[in-house]
Amino acid sequence: MARKPRIHLPGGLYHVIFRGNGGQDVFLAAADRYRFYLLLQEGTHRFGYRVHAFCLMTNHIHLAVQIGDIPLSRGMQNLSFRYTRWINRRENRTGHLFQGRYKAVLVDGDSYLLELVRYIHLNPVRAGLVANPEEYPWSSHCAYLGRETLPWLTTDWLLAQFGEQLEKARAAYTTFVFDGLNEERRPEFHGGGVDSRLLGDDDFMDKCLSDSGGMPLRLTARQIIDQVCRAYRLDPLILQAKSQQRDASEARAAAGWLARESGCVTLTEIAGLVNRDVGSISSAVRRLSDRLENEPDLAKRMKALKTVIEKTT
Repeated sequence: MARKPRIHLPGGLYHVIFRGNGGQDVFLAAADRYRFYLLLQEGTHRFGYRVHAFCLMTNHIHLAVQIGDIPLSRGMQNLSFRYTRWINRRENRTGHLFQGRYKAVLVDGDSYLLELVRYIHLNPVRAGLVANPEEYPWSSHCAYLGRETLPWLTTDWLLAQFGEQLEKARAAYTTFVFDGLNEERRPEFHGGGVDSRLLGDDDFMDKCLSDSGGMPLRLTARQIIDQVCRAYRLDPLILQAKSQQRDASEARAAAGWLARESGCVTLTEIAGLVNRDVGSISSAVRRLSDRLENEPDLAKRMKALKTVIEKTT
């Protein structure tokens, strides 16, 4: 049975869940979590999303993300790719870090943002790791209490729901969170409703489905291949040939790199169009990424191509 397409709603609030592949740990050291923070911060600037809450568990991640006009998929795929690359390079390994594609539930923020943030912050309590959410260092709860500063985290909207004076709002928020200490897992936040992609009343669901029309037009692998071939002045058929011609090899790597950077196209799609297996394309992308750090002309070419691709979406 085919998966339903993600729903794109500009300004929409999503509960995003990443899980380790096969239940494996996705954070091996504190440095990994700080790297993830950095990537989230960069994503807020690059893709225009807001992070309202997060909780980094050992083998999975919860985020409350509000997008702008750029689809959620672009930001989250870029985030997962860059973080996976960070781990794999450091551990000298290859392969998937996360299990399949991330889970995303479009949530009615007016009705559920407060409960969603509380639910995310209480995840370590439900898991039996701590008795109090303040004891867990890898969530946004302490930032809401004013004990930690994360410039890329949006806390003002939620706290404003508890009052105009900041300290009183924080006190009311704390009470609200503690009122949910005995709350169990809520399937609806994980896509357990009538439509697994949505959480809200009938009016909200009707609005999302009618306003979004499913998914927006997205960048395709074919568009990337065409732009790369235009830049390298190559016939697309040459990329499919078995020839090891240097320009063709670099063009295939460039197409894979652009796919990863875009967050809209998979390496599997690129590999299929250039008659290669996904492993060889992944290796080529990794080699190209290493070259970018030492070859200014190549970096300039990739930057120009990336600009063209971004204008395509």
